[in-house]
Amino acid sequence: MPDQAVQPSILTYFADLQDPRVERTKEHRLLDIVAIAICAVICGADSWVDIEAYGQAKQDWLRQFLLLPSGIPSHDTFARVFARLDPQQLQQCFLNWIRAISKLTGGEVVAIDGKQLRHSYDKGANKGAIHMVSAWATSNRLVLGQRQVDEKSNEITAIPALLSILELSGCIVTLDAMGTQKDIASAIIKQGADYVLALKGNQTSLHEDVQWLFEQAHQSQFAQVSHNFHQTIDKGHGRIEIRRCWTLSDLDYLVQKQQWKGLQSIAMIQAERRINGTTTTETRFYISSLSGNAQQIADAVRSHWAIENSLHWVLDVSFGEDHCRIRTENAAQNFALLRQIALNLLTQEKTAKVGVKAKRKKAGWDDAYLCKVLAQ
Repeated sequence: MPDQAVQPSILTYFADLQDPRVERTKEHRLLDIVAIAICAVICGADSWVDIEAYGQAKQDWLRQFLLLPSGIPSHDTFARVFARLDPQQLQQCFLNWIRAISKLTGGEVVAIDGKQLRHSYDKGANKGAIHMVSAWATSNRLVLGQRQVDEKSNEITAIPALLSILELSGCIVTLDAMGTQKDIASAIIKQGADYVLALKGNQTSLHEDVQWLFEQAHQSQFAQVSHNFHQTIDKGHGRIEIRRCWTLSDLDYLVQKQQWKGLQSIAMIQAERRINGTTTTETRFYISSLSGNAQQIADAVRSHWAIENSLHWVLDVSFGEDHCRIRTENAAQNFALLRQIALNLLTQEKTAKVGVKAKRKKAGWDDAYLCKVLAQ
């Protein structure tokens, strides 16, 4: 029997996962398969072959908390099981675990953005690379959930589905311009959250009207125009970056205001960069359900880009996600979730003062450290 002294609590959340196999083909317990895969991905495995190799190398250690009645499954077994596992069920187990280990505080910025798994395409089956939309809690540094974009659709349909399964009360949801849709704004408000949504050409009329309002305000230098302003200046490595944010909360002249659920303010953010004597300026516009606190909105916008550096970049550089060729049935989506489980566990482990890639190696080399990671 497994040694109860080593019992990763995360596994309890996957105990009720429905097994897609018929009884006569079950040589290995489903929980053992999932547990080995989670441990292996934490420790650097990026393929089914890697996962089997990890299991064989760590079989004695794994037996401390797994039954392994038929030893370590083959890489083909891992591939078949994860190809057939229901992604929504696996996601629900993930969500139950996240809700148990984390509590989002009021004002937490939740960035939602999409990412393509570039090598998950299958030309032979005429299937393109899958596209995932993820929610990232920027302060807690946790992946909160993910949703696959239907092959014949786009992020606009996947985002409401993702929002519906998240607990977002009191949070601030940020989205790029593609997600700036009336239905999505309504869904965010329905979840008890606020939003800061980027404006671009996909909302042509609204974008033009917001831009015009700020142009009029700037022409009068905001004289007799109720507004809020916040500025930050960052210096380093020969570069100066100045970010200015203006917000307007009096939206009586904004014709579309009533069409956007909860809309209370609009914002203009100007980013000025001075590098080696060259100055560049970029101006972006936003709509928000927040009251118009310029610092709060500026901070939310800046936090949004953390999803690129802290999630997407890490998945590519530390987990090799873009180079992964796993693609059969549900396998790519389910393996993406394994990476996110591993990333959450590694990110929450604070004793090792190194990056995620180094933590993966350390976990693979040091079973005691892996136990710390699994205990998160």
